Amino acid sequence: MSGEKLIFHVDVNSAFLSWEAVERLKHPEQFPEITVDLRDIPSAVGGDRSKRHGIILAKSIPAKKYKVQTGEPITDALKKCPNLVLVPSRHGIYREYSRAFISILERYSDRIEQCSIDECFVDMTGTEKLFGAPVESATRIKDEIYRELGFTVNVGISTNKLLAKMASDFRKPDLVHTLFPHEIPDKMWKLPVGELFLVGKSTERTLHTLGIHTIGELAHTDPQILRGALKKQGEAVWKFANGEGASIIEPEPADNKSYGNATTIAFDVTDESTANMVLMSLAETVGRRLRSDAAKAEVVTVNIRYSDLSRVSHQCELPHATNITNEIYSAACRLFEELWDGRPVRLLGIQTSHIRQAGDGRQLSLFDDGRYEKLEKLDRAMDSIREKYGSDAVKRASFLNNPASGKPRIDPSPGKEKHFGR
Repeated sequence: MSGEKLIFHVDVNSAFLSWEAVERLKHPEQFPEITVDLRDIPSAVGGDRSKRHGIILAKSIPAKKYKVQTGEPITDALKKCPNLVLVPSRHGIYREYSRAFISILERYSDRIEQCSIDECFVDMTGTEKLFGAPVESATRIKDEIYRELGFTVNVGISTNKLLAKMASDFRKPDLVHTLFPHEIPDKMWKLPVGELFLVGKSTERTLHTLGIHTIGELAHTDPQILRGALKKQGEAVWKFANGEGASIIEPEPADNKSYGNATTIAFDVTDESTANMVLMSLAETVGRRLRSDAAKAEVVTVNIRYSDLSRVSHQCELPHATNITNEIYSAACRLFEELWDGRPVRLLGIQTSHIRQAGDGRQLSLFDDGRYEKLEKLDRAMDSIREKYGSDAVKRASFLNNPASGKPRIDPSPGKEKHFGR
């Protein structure tokens, strides 16, 4: 390990279900109808049993034995397991538990990248003399979280984020796994190709038609073949299969917040043009917030949540720091094209980071046509009209009579979420 990065991926086991269980055990008087640990019985968070609508957000291990799946309608889950105990979600409670588990990780490293409410990457490089060997310190963290907060986590250990994330998804719960580069052939290549990061159902089907069924077979496939079948995503999954992934942990400095916006769409998006319409609406909101704070962003991230609730994200560094709506939108569209695997999309989000003051100026290049000055004036004019007459006072023509152009909700914690990118 000398001279190499040491990255942990810490993932809460069945987060919403675990946090509900702990909270109910702490306050049994508030929940007299359920007196046992939800983790010990077939149970799930999400939906309304009486109205039989909604989806499963998290499930217990006993429920998993009935093949109850996260993201499926509760009507389907109840057919598989009629005695399934359903409890409503309480996101305020979940945010509190998320903050508590992150605070424990901060005892071990000041470089933490939170990629969702229940998982994060921790840069542990150079901490061996403080906390022991990697497996020893990971076990110490895992046990400390359980002892103080009452729920379990898995910890994946490697030299980059991709492999650490893959490792944490090995057998659960309450375990520590390593996946160092020399362990890839034995531990990762034998897995089904669908278990690789960025390989969704649609991509998996395409790979199967090419005769690729394991991650190892994908790793040994000619990248040109993959590029022909999957475009840019083909090259990305080939790199992932060979263990090449992002390794830099990017904590959010207190004085350098991010600006983000996300929307849960009223219908599943299945075509790129509709997705681009949603991204334009999000880019307008994010750009306007940046301009309002006299700020510019150097990095754009696009987040996708599919209809099965699985999540992926991808980020890029911009040629120039910007708060121009069209430049944010163009970057977001490129990222979406590279990331999307064709599955129905339930949620889209744009996050910007690496924030600078707008007055810092713009570095010109030989390829800059100066069009940004016109775009800046256009944005300022639209901001002024909306501020005076309301947000709907001026609209892009492409938004008229389009169901995808509804006002997106603002991400409830735009400065806290970070995402797994390349």
